[in-house]
Amino acid sequence: MGIQIIVNGEERTVPPGHTILGLLCDLRLDPERVAVELDRRIVKQPQWGTTPLSPGAQVEIVQFVGGG
Repeated sequence: MGIQIIVNGEERTVPPGHTILGLLCDLRLDPERVAVELDRRIVKQPQWGTTPLSPGAQVEIVQFVGGG
């Protein structure tokens, strides 16, 4: 059984104790190319592996896109 969180405005179920880094892996996102906000606070990349997601957490993920 999982917990409900909101990712970029959409409900998602993740395992209890799941971290930001685990979520990024689930979504197949390159951690080097994103910024993450958890409950309206930016979380720095070194903390992603130790920051758990709690029920009802609101996560916003922004991907950096290069171009020319």
